Amino acid sequence: MEPVQEPLFRLEGKTVFVAGHRGMVGQALVRRLACENVDLQTASKSELDLRNQSNVDDWFARARPEVVFLAAAKVGGIVANNTLRGEFIYDNLVIATNVIQAAHRNGTKKLVFLGSSCIYPKFAEQPIKEESLLTGPLEPTNEPYAVAKIAGLKLVEAYRKQYGADFISVMPTNLYGPGDNFHPEHSHVVAALIRRFHEAKARRASQVVVWGTGTPRREFLYVDDFADACVHLVKCYSQDDCINVGTGVDITIAELAKIIAETVGYNGEVVFDPSRPDGTPRKLLDVTRLSQRGWTAKVSFEEGIQLAYRSFLDQLLAPPCNSKMD
Repeated sequence: MEPVQEPLFRLEGKTVFVAGHRGMVGQALVRRLACENVDLQTASKSELDLRNQSNVDDWFARARPEVVFLAAAKVGGIVANNTLRGEFIYDNLVIATNVIQAAHRNGTKKLVFLGSSCIYPKFAEQPIKEESLLTGPLEPTNEPYAVAKIAGLKLVEAYRKQYGADFISVMPTNLYGPGDNFHPEHSHVVAALIRRFHEAKARRASQVVVWGTGTPRREFLYVDDFADACVHLVKCYSQDDCINVGTGVDITIAELAKIIAETVGYNGEVVFDPSRPDGTPRKLLDVTRLSQRGWTAKVSFEEGIQLAYRSFLDQLLAPPCNSKMD
């Protein structure tokens, strides 16, 4: 496959702002950008509430970042998406609107908007190409979040076309790894199962119940690989269309559960509960555009799960924090 040649954006020496640096993706971006010669900027929630337009405008006017990675978002698993519907659409809409507008107004040279593979139709043809966007209905359980992300993507597209802004949108597949949210109800599937199997092992439970039938297929990408892809794309991608970021490989939820159980060391029975929602039957991204630009994932799924489990154990052992987290 011949690589696609696009003008390179020079990241070296730039002032770079990671919005949402305390989230899983933001932490990974901070780790990756430490390897670049950049002036890295971050801001805690007490310093900068991205939902507050005047707060965002004032901060950007002072800081004037040349590059922005918009990783801030309200995120969660299927339960959180389906129950906190108003919060998910409102928070994500205003975060995208405030940051993208402030970046444009204050001369940001490059912005990377981080979307989600849930923007694509529930029954999109697999693997999902970027052209599938808005060709069918969304998965109902995460529709509010998806609509907010689509709006952010379209805002980026509009600013490119009207103002010539070098803003791009990247659509990650399901992410996991260090810094993930291991909340028992509001976490994504990998983190949720790591916690569930670990706790079952600790109390010597005879079985673990996994939601759904176990048949849906999902693609998973280690978060540090995603951060590496983002840095790669900020340098070499400048198109109106979004670009998928994934591995190009998927597994069933049943296979996922087996790998996590083995990693944790749980030897009991795994039982599936078909009364619980499965979500989208399959979600695999077409990563042709990404591959054409010379990037592929490096961390195998088995290695990534081991690293994610180690991160979970580190969180369990960490001393309690007396101050409020932002």
